[in-house]
Amino acid sequence: MRIVAVLLASTSLFIAPAVAAAQEAPAAAEAAEAAAADSADAEIVVLGAGQTRQVQELSTRELTILASGTSPLKAIEKLPSVNFQSADAFGNYEWSTRVTIRGFNQNQLGFNLDGIPLGDMSYGNANGLHISRAISPENIGITRVSQGSGSIAAQSTNNLGGTLEFFSLDPKDTLGVTASGSYGSANTFRGFARIGLGTEDGLRGYVSAQYQNGDKWKGDGQQRTLMFNAKAIMPLGEGIDLDGYLSYSDRAEQDYHDLSLEMINRLGYDWDNFGPGRYAEAVRIADIAANTGYSGVTPTNLAAGTTYPSPFIIADDAYYDASGLRKDTIAALGLNIAVGDTGKFSIKGYYHENDGQGTWGTPYLASPSGVPMSIRTTEYDIKRKGFFASYAATYGINNLLIGGWYEKNNFIHSRRFYGYESRTSAGRDHRDFQRNPFLTQWSIAFETDTIQYYVSDELDLGDLKVNVGWKGFSVDTNAFALVNTNNRATGDLKVEDWFQPHIGLNYKFGNGLEAFAGFTQVTRAHQASTTGGPFSSTQAGFNAIKDTIKPERSDTYEAGVRYSTGIINASLAGYYVNFSDRLLVIPTSLGIVGATNALQNVGSVRALGIEAAVDVKLPGGFGAFASYSYNDSTYRDDVVIASTTPPTIQPTKGKTVVDTPKHLLRGELSYDSDTFYGRVGVNYMSKRFFNYLNDRSVGARTLVDATIGYRLDIGQRQPVELQINGVNLTNKRYVATIGSNGFGFSGDNQTLLAGAPRQVFATLKVGF
Repeated sequence: MRIVAVLLASTSLFIAPAVAAAQEAPAAAEAAEAAAADSADAEIVVLGAGQTRQVQELSTRELTILASGTSPLKAIEKLPSVNFQSADAFGNYEWSTRVTIRGFNQNQLGFNLDGIPLGDMSYGNANGLHISRAISPENIGITRVSQGSGSIAAQSTNNLGGTLEFFSLDPKDTLGVTASGSYGSANTFRGFARIGLGTEDGLRGYVSAQYQNGDKWKGDGQQRTLMFNAKAIMPLGEGIDLDGYLSYSDRAEQDYHDLSLEMINRLGYDWDNFGPGRYAEAVRIADIAANTGYSGVTPTNLAAGTTYPSPFIIADDAYYDASGLRKDTIAALGLNIAVGDTGKFSIKGYYHENDGQGTWGTPYLASPSGVPMSIRTTEYDIKRKGFFASYAATYGINNLLIGGWYEKNNFIHSRRFYGYESRTSAGRDHRDFQRNPFLTQWSIAFETDTIQYYVSDELDLGDLKVNVGWKGFSVDTNAFALVNTNNRATGDLKVEDWFQPHIGLNYKFGNGLEAFAGFTQVTRAHQASTTGGPFSSTQAGFNAIKDTIKPERSDTYEAGVRYSTGIINASLAGYYVNFSDRLLVIPTSLGIVGATNALQNVGSVRALGIEAAVDVKLPGGFGAFASYSYNDSTYRDDVVIASTTPPTIQPTKGKTVVDTPKHLLRGELSYDSDTFYGRVGVNYMSKRFFNYLNDRSVGARTLVDATIGYRLDIGQRQPVELQINGVNLTNKRYVATIGSNGFGFSGDNQTLLAGAPRQVFATLKVGF
């Protein structure tokens, strides 16, 4: 009832006048995202024809040909300038998932689901959630990628370098059932079922359930997800409809261990945490760390000695266990009203609640029971509510779009410690939410109010289309301590920028050829979190910078051409990005220690690049797709570390931006007939640096994935499919994720995650 009340309160002020206006509307305007209503018949890849900016879309068919349960983020890695990394085969393991676009990292991108803001989708998300917890992949109709600064209408205050918008499938007006079951490597099982029901002119909707569980591909542990989605659309009269969405997700993932290059060379890619089956070994290593003074824990078992057993050389070589636990509920209620012949008014209210814990078995603090380690958690309690509205209409040559968004986010961020039972029994499972802490180190509450508006006018001048618009926002955060024994920052911080211009052109030459160009200026609001952004500093550090710190900004210039026929669709684009007032967050300890960060504005970044993509329909059911990206992103200034005495200079000027490969090349060959279908894809990424001075990097890698499937029609509208997916077919050993524990200035760092080896999955699909 609380969720329903929040949604009704968000929308009630706007519904009455909008309905009155709609009573004069003779017909409904088409939904802006009508393609999501039935994307099964849509093109798999759409290269942004008619757009004034660089944008591509993937349909649900692109997700269904991948291994069942694959994240849409893994699907978009084929597109130009998209660098996606994950340590698992599905791209769902949140500690490891990273997506960068044109050199901008994940917390500098914007993410929406049906307009609902997802925050920056980082592991420690303070104002949203990951797409893999918001909707099942089978229920996604369209995934839209804007490589520039993205859609002006996106609900986001951090999309410096691009926007990803996901649109759920609309329910159909007939009875339908879709179900699938998968099994494969690492004892992975996944089941999905969706049932839909509706009438042509009445209520239509669907509900779905998803469950996935499997072992980690290395080490001891499991990764599990349970999710329910429901969506409904109800016509309320001519040109008026109501839509609702509800989702619940429960995810528990035991983590892989973060590695360094030295650890990979000494221990191998398959090295991992101890896990539940090796508790006694973990206690022994923690005892040795205490006896040597390394961990700072008072020794309680001197008999363990001071020499690590081979191949250990340090306590951080492996921890007992670690996990990410998240429970999320999303509810949304929207109203769409046709106004006049061309107008459409839309409003949607939403509510999101998240409970989360990230756990680590740390040797740096003992349990009250005398065990020389404990469970360290970072805990997340998010309660967001908000609404967004827009009005679109055509007046002669003008296509007007105006809109706004408001959100109230109450977020409590906490660091707690829980004790293990004894030296012989942990007494706790890292897959369960922990209760009854023996220490709360800090618990900081953040109250953030976000207001955003936008105005856009697209002028239709025949073959020439001109788009002019701007957006603005105010983000006001008040942080206050519930518990603070660790000198964590609190206070007020506000970012305002009411004018961020967007300008774009598109000219059609005819015969499928068009050109586009655009400029976008965007400001990023500060992150309201105790582990990232300005509030991750000490109180003294925050006080020193709060009045002078500037929000990050980007100016993006891009231009390109597109060519589209019934056989060939291609695009070629170039871009220049000036990213200023870069906020550098510098970790001051190992990730498991969780010390405060040092941070300051450190100058600018310049990015130059080209992007090319081509999709070709070949004879006989064959098809081909290829994309290539070149990116040259460099720091434009040296970094002066003001917090040291005297200040020190780090010579970063001219160095390549971390986690930014210069070359990305993807190619696919596919075949599809009434019975058989298949695809082979090759994915190349050049080397990536993982420190700011570029003296450490991970090498280039090439991955090969493949799909083969067979369709059996057992009657009208009752297809059965058997699909087999192979991931990393050549069994390439490589580093997938870099920066899992941040980036340092120089040297090696325990911030790498190994990529999954060859894995194979089989899926049986049925539907009617």
